[in-house]
Parts: sequence; C-alpha cells; structure tokens
Amino acid sequence: MSSSTQSNEVKNYLGAYSAQLQQQVQHLLDTEKSGDWLLKKYPVPHGLNGPRALYDYTMALKNDFMRSSPPISKVIYDDKIHIINNALGLHTFVSRMQGNKLKAKHEIRVASMFRRLPEPLLKMIVVHELAHLKEKDHNKAFYKLCCYMEPEYHQLEFDLRLYLSHRDRFGDLW
Repeated sequence: MSSSTQSNEVKNYLGAYSAQLQQQVQHLLDTEKSGDWLLKKYPVPHGLNGPRALYDYTMALKNDFMRSSPPISKVIYDDKIHIINNALGLHTFVSRMQGNKLKAKHEIRVASMFRRLPEPLLKMIVVHELAHLKEKDHNKAFYKLCCYMEPEYHQLEFDLRLYLSHRDRFGDLW
C-alpha cells in the first residue's frame, strides 16, 4: 500500500483532528499496532445483534436522558447506510397526514457494520442519533447533549474513527 493511500485512511476519518494526532494514528497503523491498542481498550463486542435488543438498548438510553423527547418508532441495523450515505447511523424524521392531523415518526438506523462493535462504541453512535431528536445540527448544543448522555463521547468518537481507519486497512477486529 502506498504512503499516500495510508494517509488517506487517516484523513478520511480523522481529518478534523490535529496533524500531530493524525501522525500518531498513522504510526499506529504503519506499525500494525492499532488493532492491539483497540483490543486492549475494548476486548469484547456487544451482544446486541438483533433489532429488538438494539431497540431496547436505545429506548433505555432515551428514557434515562431524554424522557420528554419525541417517541421513536423504529431502531434497526441497516445494511445500506455506510454505502449510500457514508454515515455511521441515521436519524430520520417522517411527517405524514393522518386525517387532518400531522403525525411525526422518528427512526434511528445504525450501520450494520456495527453489529459486532464493543458496547461503548455502539453507545456513542446511539447517543449521537438520539441527540438529533432535540438538535438537528451538529452545533455546540448538540455536542453538549451528547456529552450529557455519554461523558466520554469525544474520546469514544475518536476511538471509533481510529477503528474505522484500522478496518479500512486490516479488516474487522471483532
């Protein structure tokens, strides 16, 4: 693999981080130590493989932190998210007319590639999508809400981005 391709793996997921941090990640990848580092920090995948388990997990987080937010009608793993939308998860909001009333439905879809991720990393994705119930944009209030639900949100997001860089080069870990 060429050096420029390797840099692209890091830039794809960690482009917003400092050059120094990108270099550290690049070194982990180049020395093939990224997998060991991730496995030491996150040794086992979660067991939330089915749609019901994912829904229950998401609803428990919602009920703990966002009781007054709109209800969620569906939470599923979606095979098409990463390919089509280049996203980790999606929060969709659909409005429909029922009689003369406007009915809103919220759905959360998590990329299927995360069926076998460690629970803290899955939680980061779910928290991110739940925050979109109240904040549509990725603004200061959005990230404050994410950190309220998961105090380690930013570290988990970084670790997930490191995993995605690792996965692009070496394949799945879990």
